[in-house]
Amino acid sequence: MSATRHKQLVLILARELASNLATPTFIADEQGLLLFYNEAAEGVVGAAFAEVGEVPMDEWTTSFSPRSLADSTPLPPEQRPARIALDAQRPVHERFRVTTRDGSEQDVAVTAIPLFAHADEFVGIIVIFWRADA
Repeated sequence: MSATRHKQLVLILARELASNLATPTFIADEQGLLLFYNEAAEGVVGAAFAEVGEVPMDEWTTSFSPRSLADSTPLPPEQRPARIALDAQRPVHERFRVTTRDGSEQDVAVTAIPLFAHADEFVGIIVIFWRADA
């Protein structure tokens, strides 16, 4: 029961941080379930989190059609920062191209960081991104 409380606390604090940032931010649990994204991320997603709700990571990352900057080839899930942070439990930073819900293309820089309640207790990830061409 203690581990559950710590897990929830870390994710609650991450959500609180994200909700106060002007930088688009996503929070996902240790299974890759999208738990929250902030108001700044709504511009890319095209909808408020309350409208989208909790969805599996591969579903929400695929919806942006991430592609390489060099030749616009689709990025497989294992090369996406969120998936790397989730699977390898290590931070990663990458730049790539996405298509927003309104159909516009944007080059983005993405940093995904694993979240731990304790050194050996992985609880999820936080993904922060911004326009790379800005």
